[in-house]
Amino acid sequence: MTESCVRPFFFRGLPESLRGLETLALDLRWTWSHAGDSLWRRIDERLWEQTGNAFVVLQNITAERLAELQEDESFRAALAELLAAREKYNSRPGWYGERYGEEGPRGIAYFSMEFGLSEALPIYAGGLGVLAGDYLKAASDLGAPVFGIGLLYQEGYFRQWLDDDGWQREIYSYNDSSSLPLRPARAPDGSWLHVPLALPGRVVQLRVWLAQVGRVPL
Repeated sequence: MTESCVRPFFFRGLPESLRGLETLALDLRWTWSHAGDSLWRRIDERLWEQTGNAFVVLQNITAERLAELQEDESFRAALAELLAAREKYNSRPGWYGERYGEEGPRGIAYFSMEFGLSEALPIYAGGLGVLAGDYLKAASDLGAPVFGIGLLYQEGYFRQWLDDDGWQREIYSYNDSSSLPLRPARAPDGSWLHVPLALPGRVVQLRVWLAQVGRVPL
């Protein structure tokens, strides 16, 4: 599979001065920290107000709008400020680091069948997923060395509607990985990380995707 098949399409068209938008859109911290709301609103106010989804806003940006933003000095300054704030957030020890330093565990795995982080990543159904998602967000803010492990479902949670006879119907959305705020997890040699799963008579290779939740990888 070529690299273009595993990366969201818009990344190839971002000019160098705006590449930081990719970093911000792929960091799901925007789902609970609203410092960057005004930046996404400046890109496409109508779409931002409709969705509140930074990833969708960036996916749907036009070449003409990109060219305008590239020449907008105040926009580039705002982008640089957000990137600097993100770097500061990621580098500070947080409550956990200040309290435990090097004495605490180096990593804490959180396994869940679903993580409710945002509608931008529909791999959850209800309360359990929202609880797991909030756990990762809190761990990020506290600086706890947590990493989440879950499943990337092929279909998202169903949407309900009523037909002409009043019966409930369901529509299951398809999770196209190239349209989700994800990137392939990489092995030390740069290849796509795979995990072998032994089944009767065969071994299945699981591809690993990565979602960044602030300081917490999922």
